[in-house]
Amino acid sequence: MKKNDISLLISVVILTFFGLFMIYDASSFVAFRDFGDKYHYVKDQFIWIVLGLGALTFFSFFDYHKLHALALPILSGALVLLILVFVPGIGVNLLGANRWINLGAFLLQPAEFVKLALAIYLAAWFSHKEKGRLPAFLLLMGLVLGLVISEPDMGTTAVILAEGLIIYFLSGANIFYFSIIVPLLGFLGFLFVKFSSYRAERLESFLNIDSTLQSSSYHVKQILIAFGSGGLLGVGLGNSLQKYAYLPESTTDSIFAIVAEELGFVGAVALILFFIFIISRCFKIAVNAKDNFGKLLAGGITTFIAIQTIINLSAQTVLVPLTGIPLPFISYGGSSLIVDLTAIGILLNISKQGS
Repeated sequence: MKKNDISLLISVVILTFFGLFMIYDASSFVAFRDFGDKYHYVKDQFIWIVLGLGALTFFSFFDYHKLHALALPILSGALVLLILVFVPGIGVNLLGANRWINLGAFLLQPAEFVKLALAIYLAAWFSHKEKGRLPAFLLLMGLVLGLVISEPDMGTTAVILAEGLIIYFLSGANIFYFSIIVPLLGFLGFLFVKFSSYRAERLESFLNIDSTLQSSSYHVKQILIAFGSGGLLGVGLGNSLQKYAYLPESTTDSIFAIVAEELGFVGAVALILFFIFIISRCFKIAVNAKDNFGKLLAGGITTFIAIQTIINLSAQTVLVPLTGIPLPFISYGGSSLIVDLTAIGILLNISKQGS
């Protein structure tokens, strides 16, 4: 394995186990209150880490070219799972959203697997120079995005949309198409926000941070309290007050706020630098891939990891309206973690075979 690949692998493993520690730190009070076991969440996450690192190891040795022939079955399977979230008795409705499938021992979130499946399929498709593929591309993206946003899950929809457009662009698409598609998508996104009450409330909350705690900005205000409490060096590991059920989603979407509270500005910046290194290394793997399929696949994987990171951190620092999307390698959740670690394994294999 190349030296740069080892540094990428070590960085990802460090982030993953740092995430495990922060999940324990952020969840111990709530886990004991709700389950009588302060290790409830961390035990789940540890199992998913083992599975994810197993997938990373396997795919780092699995020739990524074989994924080309498997692209259609992989995408078809992911779409079937995505449809099953709407089937009564199979899909699970939590907090007003149909995003999960009940597999008995655990819940599966198909939208996470769609990100990787779509990257594989589009890379395989676009690695062949074809004309007139825009209508088929728009039809496929419309189907996938329509299913995801119907769950509803606008954050993941944005990640998948960016991923699809970037792969299409990298394949040599006419830049003129983007001058039409991007403004149109922006307008459609505005309509989805405008005519959805909870999304409109989040936008209003973002634009009016000074509203009362009883309004929809409660989550945002608790995030800001966490950041303000952290200051430069933080309150110290384990000393967060926001984790005592004040901050919603403290182990998932908002775990970065707990990091910033306990480790302060310095710790938050250090974590961001870890992500910058990982994403930059992923980008270099895409650039150095020896064939078009590898370039597009690595580009798609890099895109969804980078966009997901940017959206989460931007929402947590109130640069964009709050949206529910996990922080890669850090947040609690099996589907996202296993997909992200699998994706890193594929990137390592692409790099191994690259120039």
